[in-house]
Amino acid sequence: MEEIQEPIFSRKALIRLIIPLIVEQVLAVTIGMADTVMVSSVGEAAVSGISLVDTINILLINIFSALTTGGAVVAAQYLGRREPHSARVAAKQLFYSCTALALLLMTAALIWNEHILRLVFGNIVPEVMENSKIYFAITAVSYPFLAIYNSGAALFRAEGNSKISMYTSALMNLVNICGNAILIYGFGWGVAGAAVATLVSRILGAAVITGLVVNPHNTIYIEKIWKPEVHLSMIGKIMQIGVPNGLENSLFQVGKILVQSIITTFGTAAIAANAIANSIASFEGIPGAAIGLAMITVVGQCVGAGDYDQAKKYTLRLLKLTYLSISVISVLLLVLVNPLTSAFQLSEEATRMARELIIFHSICCMIIWPPSFTLPNGLRAANDAKFTMLVSVISMWVCRIGLSYVFAYYFHMGLFGVWVAMIADWIVRSIVFIIRFASGKWKNRQLIRDEK
Repeated sequence: MEEIQEPIFSRKALIRLIIPLIVEQVLAVTIGMADTVMVSSVGEAAVSGISLVDTINILLINIFSALTTGGAVVAAQYLGRREPHSARVAAKQLFYSCTALALLLMTAALIWNEHILRLVFGNIVPEVMENSKIYFAITAVSYPFLAIYNSGAALFRAEGNSKISMYTSALMNLVNICGNAILIYGFGWGVAGAAVATLVSRILGAAVITGLVVNPHNTIYIEKIWKPEVHLSMIGKIMQIGVPNGLENSLFQVGKILVQSIITTFGTAAIAANAIANSIASFEGIPGAAIGLAMITVVGQCVGAGDYDQAKKYTLRLLKLTYLSISVISVLLLVLVNPLTSAFQLSEEATRMARELIIFHSICCMIIWPPSFTLPNGLRAANDAKFTMLVSVISMWVCRIGLSYVFAYYFHMGLFGVWVAMIADWIVRSIVFIIRFASGKWKNRQLIRDEK
């Protein structure tokens, strides 16, 4: 077999791709954290309300976010095959299908607002329920705009241009924080102010990314965006990655909701502690999430070019980088855990529990997180999405959900037991994904066949 003489991605190209993605992920986490920190001044009921709704929001958002991953894989493989026109066709199908699905989810969330909350969380205290209803209704309106932004951002990343989504995310973050300050502190809107600020920032992000994605100077752009077209074969390719990924993400979030329902039985302090610990601990996953997105682009283009040796080489290189970056952030959080948790102005009990969770999470994250969540993105980019789905779903329901009940109730570990079960889930994922990658069974599952 004739070898490709030059690497598909140079070191400089990888840096140009990854650094903006890390910045973007920092900004994305900051938006959610800004809501929580600024609303914390209103009280624990407000923090709890946002925390509960965000669990549902993440579930619904991940359904159409999974489609953007499918679209990015398809577009990246076409670029690897030197077929930019086909990549542009995929881009348009992704844009419209993702937005249509988000509109359906928005409608369902608005119509069955309180019913969904009660179905998921049961009879939570009235004050928390009222805050949850307000936040859920307003943020649901932002689903289509977030779908548009995510679709455009995924397409730019597929071609290796991650600066676009970084700058757009920075703008959204700035608008959200300023909106929080004005609406929460200035007008005293509380939870509603946080939700409206998030909505406005996502509307702006959708407008900006749409204006950029129609520019014909880009490698991937959408032609005649005002003119819908249906290419079922292309949608099928996107769904081949998007559906397993969507099922995996959705069932993962369903599991987290069930776990959240366990946490609600421990009281408001435990709910608030869990929310704060999640907000702070989420920073540890930022580099891994960013490098995982880069892996979709890099491995996808390698697979499209038929070069599995380079796909393996880049996967290992990016995995090592994930370990290094996560370790740096985790150590930093361990050093700053006391001032960070104190900044949320919660009760002494909630603050103490949050600190324990962050310390435990940080230690485990440095060891187990990368092969659990970054490595499977390399498998997905090679069209091994069904395998990652099965492993993730089984591990989630057996370990994270099943063991949460065992540790929390049978061993009387409470909230901490739920987090121990989460780490058990990570361990199982890591072992299986490492074995799968080492076996090479993820190769020769290319989405794009010879169609010329």
